[in-house]
Amino acid sequence: MKILRTPDARFSNLPDFAFAPHYCEVTDPDGTRLRIHYLDEGPPSAAPVLLMHGEPSWSFLYRRIIASLAARGHRAVAPDLPGFGRSDKPAEQSDYTFERHVRWMSDWLVAMRLSGITLFCQDWGGLIGLRLVAAFPERFARVVVANTGLPTGEGFSEAFNRWLELSQTIPVLPIGSIVGMGCHRSLSEAEIAAYDAPFPDESFKAGARRFPALVPVTPQHGSVAENKAAWKILEKFSKPFLTAFSDSDPITKGGELIFQQRVAGAKGQKHVTIRDAGHFLQEDKPQEIAELLHEFIASTK
Repeated sequence: MKILRTPDARFSNLPDFAFAPHYCEVTDPDGTRLRIHYLDEGPPSAAPVLLMHGEPSWSFLYRRIIASLAARGHRAVAPDLPGFGRSDKPAEQSDYTFERHVRWMSDWLVAMRLSGITLFCQDWGGLIGLRLVAAFPERFARVVVANTGLPTGEGFSEAFNRWLELSQTIPVLPIGSIVGMGCHRSLSEAEIAAYDAPFPDESFKAGARRFPALVPVTPQHGSVAENKAAWKILEKFSKPFLTAFSDSDPITKGGELIFQQRVAGAKGQKHVTIRDAGHFLQEDKPQEIAELLHEFIASTK
């Protein structure tokens, strides 16, 4: 694989983002080494809260949540998926597959020696994060899912279909503006620029381009069988499992019900709806989400 790496200067002076970068290398089966970036804030001895972003965002999405969790004594860990943020970016769309990302992030998780994890995942952070839960259930203490799913080929929302078509046909993919359109509030110019920062030009956007087409919404998609196998494990996952979907996301609307109905640990939980929030609810309601995580951890120890 040919690997692109965004220059560090692109990440200077981002708003509310004075976090030190951390890196961990993983090796693809073809021998390519990939550098994965992550944020790691709060007491190192505390149990980790793993914050996983989706498409086409990066760990900048969690900046206010990270600050709030760290201030409350939690260890907040937020990786950038390969192809996004400060992580290395394979240059070709064909380099990106669902299973490759699961393997890369599995290797990262093991290398990080994380355990007792509280997972918060949204969008592709859920598709990959829930596969990590299924692969390493012993490492996870509890899970919060928000505006995500684990599709197995049965179709998706009309809003997702429109996004899929746009992502594959628009000549220039305006990453920051796309994130802004998925928020209930208006992002500042500096915030939009921060979402554009990882992508100096279109050559860096192979992952952002490819991810929508990888969601297994038809039986012919890759990873349908693997996701079905993961669901069998998730259905038996009896540790606390909470849904926190927003009220204004047309892409995943109603998706919380499948988790509430199928996951053992979701039974009897006080599931919540994040009001006045769009697809990127971390931008709209960061303090509410941080408070939710703090209280969920405290009440399920």
